[in-house]
Amino acid sequence: MAFRCIPVIDVSRLRSKNIDDRKDVAVEMGQASHEVGFFYITNHGIEDAIIEQTLAETKRFFDLPLEVKNQVTIANSPISRGFEPIGYQTLDQNAAPDFKEGFYIGVERGINDPLVQAGTPNHGANQWLPDLPGWRVQMEQYFALMSGLSRLLLRGLALSLEVDEHYFDAAIDNPMAILRLLHYPPQSVHAPADQWGCGTHTDWGTITILLQDQVGGLEVRTPDGNWVQAKPIPGTFVINLGDMMARWTNDYYQSTPHRVVNRSGKERYSIPFFFDANYHALVECIPTCQSPENPPRYARITAGEHIVEMYRRTYGNG
Repeated sequence: MAFRCIPVIDVSRLRSKNIDDRKDVAVEMGQASHEVGFFYITNHGIEDAIIEQTLAETKRFFDLPLEVKNQVTIANSPISRGFEPIGYQTLDQNAAPDFKEGFYIGVERGINDPLVQAGTPNHGANQWLPDLPGWRVQMEQYFALMSGLSRLLLRGLALSLEVDEHYFDAAIDNPMAILRLLHYPPQSVHAPADQWGCGTHTDWGTITILLQDQVGGLEVRTPDGNWVQAKPIPGTFVINLGDMMARWTNDYYQSTPHRVVNRSGKERYSIPFFFDANYHALVECIPTCQSPENPPRYARITAGEHIVEMYRRTYGNG
């Protein structure tokens, strides 16, 4: 059935020592994941001051002159880190290039990291501007907090699937995690019909934690083809599940298409955090999501193979 709104879930009890408290929250998460694939979370434990400062630092970067931002262009990174200008990515292959600019930050890995030494795709060092004091510190702090929150949410999702709450732990002990800063300039009402801030797509990995400002513009597609606005709610994050979680759950949990269009007349900023499994983690159907009548729909795949393929598709190399 088509949903009409995006649920709001208080996740404070995921930190309770009482398993029944954690399971109660998990039930809500499970229902939202099955029916919608999106939900807001409240009482998540991230301080307002940190959120506000991270948004401010995001704006600070995008306010820089283009020639300064291009010092850390993604085109110079072999692992897709750094600044991407407007039109660099096309998420909807049937639409115009996305009308947004962004900045990719991943897990910081030095040359002695085993995955770097093995030449693992998209693993290595980030790019940082040398003359932006405090910026890296703020982003790395926020990255660490989002990593912790992601692990908490995955324990809740495990409980919602009636497996041990640490079911996913082995697959996320060395994750592919990406913090992506995004800036959407206002789009004219006369913009081409196929031009979106962010084209219709599903997220590629496990879960996404989205921080958005108060401008709005995110829309989620319902099964009947209509669109529901994910309007900003102060004090919340928007959570959505990606393709990897859909594969893990045999499509019981939804990886729901969504898009962004900014016709507000204002600048829009958002910060998605993509928490994806380890590169070599095998993604195969969870036991509780299959039966003789409902066998696995997908072959096993490594998380890394899937993510690398999606980068290839959306950056115009295939």
